[in-house]
Amino acid sequence: MIDLALMRANLPFVEEKLRARGMDPAAALGNFIEVDQQRRDAITRVETLKAERNKLTAEIAALRRSGSDATAQTEQTRTLKTEVESLEATAAAADERLREMMQIIPNLPQDEVPVGKSEHDNRVEKTWGTPPAFDFPAKPHWELGEALGILDFNRAAKISGSRFVVHYGQGARLERALANFMLDLHTGEHGYTEVLPPYMVNSKSLFGTGQLPKFAEDLFHCDDKGSYEPGNYQESDHWLIPTAEVPVTNLFRDETLDEAQLPISFCAYTPCFRSEAGSYGKDVRGMIRQHQFQKVELVKFVKPEDSNEEHERLTRNAEAVLERLGLPYRRMLLCTGDMGFSSAKTYDLEVWLPGQNLYREISSCSNFEAFQARRANIRYRPTGAKKTEFLHTLNGSGLAVGRTYLAILENYQQADGTVRVPDALVPYMNGATVIGKQQERS
Repeated sequence: MIDLALMRANLPFVEEKLRARGMDPAAALGNFIEVDQQRRDAITRVETLKAERNKLTAEIAALRRSGSDATAQTEQTRTLKTEVESLEATAAAADERLREMMQIIPNLPQDEVPVGKSEHDNRVEKTWGTPPAFDFPAKPHWELGEALGILDFNRAAKISGSRFVVHYGQGARLERALANFMLDLHTGEHGYTEVLPPYMVNSKSLFGTGQLPKFAEDLFHCDDKGSYEPGNYQESDHWLIPTAEVPVTNLFRDETLDEAQLPISFCAYTPCFRSEAGSYGKDVRGMIRQHQFQKVELVKFVKPEDSNEEHERLTRNAEAVLERLGLPYRRMLLCTGDMGFSSAKTYDLEVWLPGQNLYREISSCSNFEAFQARRANIRYRPTGAKKTEFLHTLNGSGLAVGRTYLAILENYQQADGTVRVPDALVPYMNGATVIGKQQERS
């Protein structure tokens, strides 16, 4: 969530940032000013009435000591008590309404984020590598994979439905090789600590990172105990994780870290599960948009003054994977209309896919500033300070394994239909330099 104090102190600034996101501030904020004023008035009135009640209490004590009648004053304190309780209930209701409003307001984009409406307004920040020039027609990964016998979409559909795939032989080995290569690079050279988190999380965790309550339809909810209702976060409910960002960020939910512990850098290899709601008819071929895929996720917990620098570092860590694999890519700075709900600034890395003649997102690297930390109540204590502060969280794919897999198939395809293994992966492929046709399965 954004800072409530910021909302109160600089509402025009918040409205401007929401407008840049393509939102109508009046619709997004609703009757924020009215509800907030109602809360303030109730609290002010409560303080006044409590002061009056304290004064009456002292008068009653004095009257009783002198043997005088204090009936009228006693009745007044009862009336004041009733009024105070009513006003406290009003303030509490206003507080709850404000929390509900804040839950659905997105993060505010940083000033350098370009204003735009869609992906067409994103800005190219850099390009790396040269797309391969083939002397034969380049094929998309689904044709290559099926011809080689390493990808099976039909049997996956039989056992699970659409948007799933089965990997065989060297294809399955390639998936495992990529994950191990990424983990070794990030832990060995980039300083991340590997984490293996649960693949199911509760609603509080998804609220903390911003998926709930707004994006429930994009998730898979487990039918274990009861159904999900916004605001009703039971510890017994479970969701399949859409990304390791969720469990890893929530490791420190409701905790306070010491400044000396920061920055903390984690990486995690997990499956990810997404319903792909609203994507009907999009990317129906191949492995681009699946219900289950694997990803190596990078997550950072940092001091606020370091988050922009750490964002650049995290993005470079993700880019290093593409460069080691020799995959051409470009870095895009997302515009205000295309960035995620929780993000203040996002870089997308897009890899070149010659079989489809386009760049496709393979990593999203975001600085959330204090937005997630405020929702998940993750704080740190600056050295020598008594008061705690919200830290900043960042995350990015380092990388999406399935999309890296298909990028290798398309960029390293050869005229005979085989696929050359990138040099960096040969040790992870048990020395194999080429992925050839696998044994036929009847």
